[in-house]
Order: sequence, then C-alpha cells, then structure tokens
Amino acid sequence: MKKILVANRGEIALRVMRSAKEMGIKTVAVFSEADRNAPFVRYADEAVCIGPPASNQSYLKGDVIIDVCKKLGVDGIHPGYGFLSENADFATKVKAAGITFIGPSAEAMNMMGDKLSAKAAAKKFNVPMVPGSAGAIKDLKEAIEVALATGFPLLIKASAGGGGKGMRLVEKVEEVEEQMQLAMSEAKSAFGDDAVFIEKFVSGPRHIEIQVLADNHGNTVYLFERECSIQRRHQKVIEEAPSSVLTPELRKKMGECAVDVAKACNYSGAGTVEFLVDDKLNFYFLEMNTRLQVEHPVSEMITGLDLVKEQIKVARNEKLSFTQDDLKINGHAVEVRVYAEDPQNNFLPDIGKLETYRIPKGTGVRVDDGFEEGMDIPIYYDPMIAKLITHGANREEAIERMLRAISEYKIVGVETTLDFCAFVLKHEAFTSGKFDTNFIKYHYKPEYLNKHSADEEAIAALVAAGLFEKASTNVTAESSKTVNYSKWKKNRTALS
Repeated sequence: MKKILVANRGEIALRVMRSAKEMGIKTVAVFSEADRNAPFVRYADEAVCIGPPASNQSYLKGDVIIDVCKKLGVDGIHPGYGFLSENADFATKVKAAGITFIGPSAEAMNMMGDKLSAKAAAKKFNVPMVPGSAGAIKDLKEAIEVALATGFPLLIKASAGGGGKGMRLVEKVEEVEEQMQLAMSEAKSAFGDDAVFIEKFVSGPRHIEIQVLADNHGNTVYLFERECSIQRRHQKVIEEAPSSVLTPELRKKMGECAVDVAKACNYSGAGTVEFLVDDKLNFYFLEMNTRLQVEHPVSEMITGLDLVKEQIKVARNEKLSFTQDDLKINGHAVEVRVYAEDPQNNFLPDIGKLETYRIPKGTGVRVDDGFEEGMDIPIYYDPMIAKLITHGANREEAIERMLRAISEYKIVGVETTLDFCAFVLKHEAFTSGKFDTNFIKYHYKPEYLNKHSADEEAIAALVAAGLFEKASTNVTAESSKTVNYSKWKKNRTALS
C-alpha cells in the first residue's frame, strides 16, 4: 500500500495523513470548496476538489471519490469517521473497484449497523442485553404489550439510529402511541428506515465503550475501556480512559464480551463495542461502531499504540504484532471536544472567524485539530474545532493537566465548549467519579458559567486594586518621579 486517499476532512483527515506519512505512504485529500484552504488539503501529497460545500455534494459522493482513486492510482481508502465510514454500499463499491477499504467488511457493517441484528448476533455469545423487544415493533398493539412487559420508563429507539436521533423516552403507557409515531417519523427522515424497537430505560447509566482490534487471521484483542458519560444531546463531550468505576475483574469481563461481539460479525480492523453500566455495575450491550471513534486518542495514550497505523496494517493483511497479555494500561488520559458551540445557549452551534487561535503545549498535551488562526468555522459540517487530550501518571494528574491546557487554549471569534469542560472537570461529581450520563441534567445550568465569569472578574478587580495601591504608594513616596504613575496608568488602560 503506497498511496492512501482519506475520504474525510478536518482534524481526522490530518490525523490519518500524519500516521500514513510516518509509514512512508503517500496521501491524497479530497475536499469541498469550503475546505479549499484547510490545513489537511495542504498537508496531503495530492488534493482534489470534489464539489460544493454541502456534504451530499462532496464528501458523501462515493462514486466521485472512487473515480479520483482510479485516476491517481490509489491503493486504499481510509474513511475516518462520519460521512461514508459506516456505509456498507460504499465499502462494497471500493472493493469492487480493486481498492482496499481500510475498515471492516460490508457484511460486518450491515450486521452491526442495524441495532436489532447487532443484538441478535451478540445474544448468541450470551452478551448481557437491556430488557426490551426481541425485534422491530410493527404496530401499536404490540408496542403497548411489550411496553407493559418491559416496564416504565422505557426508550423507543430507531433500529438504524445513532446520535440520539429517533430516540424517545416514554414514562407511561398513555405516551406510547405518540412517542412511537414521533420516533418512527424521525428515524425515517434521518436514516431512511422507520423500524423501531423498545428498550428498558436504564437509570443512572454510565456510557462505557471497549476498543477492539482484529486482524484477518482470527486474532482479536480489546484495548481497554473509555468512559464517555459526559454528554449533551446524547453526544459525547468529555471522554477518559480508563474508567474510574471499573474493577480489573469487570474490565476483563466487559473486554471479553466486546471481543465476542467482534467475533460474532467476523470483524476486522479497529472498532468499538458500547455498553451501558448501571448504578450496580451491571453492564448491557448497546451497539457496535464499525469505524475509528472520535475519542480514539485516549486509548492510544494509555496503550502506546497508533490505531490508524494498526488499521492500515490489518488492511495490508498483516497479523497483530501483540497479544492480549502484552497490553497494559499506562497512566490515565482525558479528552475534551472543543466545539464551536454556546454552552450558555443550549449548546447551539456558533459560526464565525477564528480571530485568535492558539493551542496549548507542553508535557502530556496533544491537540488534534484542523483549523488555523484566521479561518472561518463553516456552517456545513459538525462544529468540532479540535480534540484536546492530556495524559498523566494517574487520573488526578491527567485532569490537572487538562485544566492547565484549557486555560492556555486561546480562541477568540466564536463561542466554544472550553469553559463548560473546565466546569465539569472541577465539579465534585466528576472528580469523585460519581457521575453518569445525566451530569448536565443534574449538575449544570448555563448561569453557572456566568458565575465562573463573575469570579474571574472579581479576581481581576482585586488584582487591579492591588496595582492601584502599589502605584499610589510609589507616587506618594516619590512624587517627583511621575514615571511610576504613568506605568500604572498604562497597565490600567491595558487591563480595562
């Protein structure tokens, strides 16, 4: 494999290209008109514009991307995450074109992409399941019967869903009909498939996922877990590895279940098996993501592995160079997603120009980004600016290092989630490890960030008062030397 096309954009495209370059592999970028001046386009050895800004006219044009591969003699396609990364039809077409798809087979994608077939496959290995319907719910009568048998509260979920779309919470039987219709309608709109199923609502759940890696020779390992319970709108904002609640025994049990799920679909490459863990540490299979995850860097930090390189090696039909016994957890890692969103306005996306953009540096700090100072945040794509990752000898050091890194991350021009992430990391519920996916519901209000800002203003006022007192003393003692007062005046002007 001498040349790889990255069918993606932004930070993940750049991150894949860097690993490829270290392996001596040439890279090709495809980009939309909105990304013409993006860093990943300049970094690639070759770059081709494939359409207008809208993703359905550019990054989702699989046939156009395959044509670019043929023209440029590309050996493999890395899909990153999002866009075409879990599109089985695209993977099939890539293979038919004689190009290597750096990811699992289309068959594995199809099986795990549908939550019902994924559950059926996992059930064969006795992987614990959340109580609920065995298959898709076909009509209201069946829905009510299953709902009463399952118990309330419960969730109605889209079979082909993800990211919280097509998911409805139902707290009493009178709500079943309305919420089922809404879930089916949303599922049809978002995924082209209105199949839904019923699942018991797990109270106080932790969202914990297991990173797996498999080759084409029957070897599958788990790279421990990631804690992903800090979420807004069912989407993750902060992740860490390992989880603060898993015991070594539970970690091993969940890891082995994740390996079984991967084997159930004859999985190849890097994938993630997601679980819900309740307040009694019972765990239940949720779904499998057949791609590289956004939060994969925390797994890399604690294992010392480069998951992109491992994906490429598997795609080249190489065997894994290590066994499960070779893998050890090294320290602790935390990742915060830096979104162009306003946490004080229901996390709504923000747009604008990065008037100031300076990333933190130093020991144990990693920034995966795809922007530079002066660039605009486009309205066409996910509003994530960067992923900020820190690593420490233990959880406390990783958190402290993250807080330092957040304080050094300078972004002016758009609202971001940085202040919110700092708020979470300082909160007693997080530092104690006693939190779940309801953190925002129970522990956060927009005005809390106002209080944070007010505290900072109070500190600034105290500093200014100290400067004033010092300057006044200097003026009294050395009234003939007005230079001291002038310096204070300049400082006061600068501070104001």
